[in-house]
Amino acid sequence: MTRAANFIEHSIEDPDGTWQQVRIHIGESPLLWLHARGHLSERLYIAGERLRQDWERAGLGARVTMSWDNTAPPSRGRRAAPEAISRGEGQIAAKARLHAALDQAGPGLKDILWRVACAGEGLSAAEQALGWPTRAAKLVLTFALERVADYYRVA
Repeated sequence: MTRAANFIEHSIEDPDGTWQQVRIHIGESPLLWLHARGHLSERLYIAGERLRQDWERAGLGARVTMSWDNTAPPSRGRRAAPEAISRGEGQIAAKARLHAALDQAGPGLKDILWRVACAGEGLSAAEQALGWPTRAAKLVLTFALERVADYYRVA
């Protein structure tokens, strides 16, 4: 990762398996903001990103527009191979991974983990919503991300 002003150059893997360089605004992701300033290790940042990706793949975030996927007429062309995973199956698998990772974090830790990693809340907003004292969220988030990193087997 290289840093320029409020942006970071970051390598990501797209769904096709191709690695690409992207510019990410630090202020848009609380996890990236913490990682860019040295408050989260690479391991914990990757674990949080995997959790967020599963949350997005599970389709649990708020929708901005209508989804037309379910209203498309059935195709008359070739069908996918039986072993190919459908979008719905991928969504179900992501939801199962998400819930398993949150369960791995535990009941006292998954609240802050979901708020920061998935919902994108800042630490102070999460502390306030949970009724926690100031500066408690970063420590608790670190504990939660350690457990999630173990679940995702991040080295």
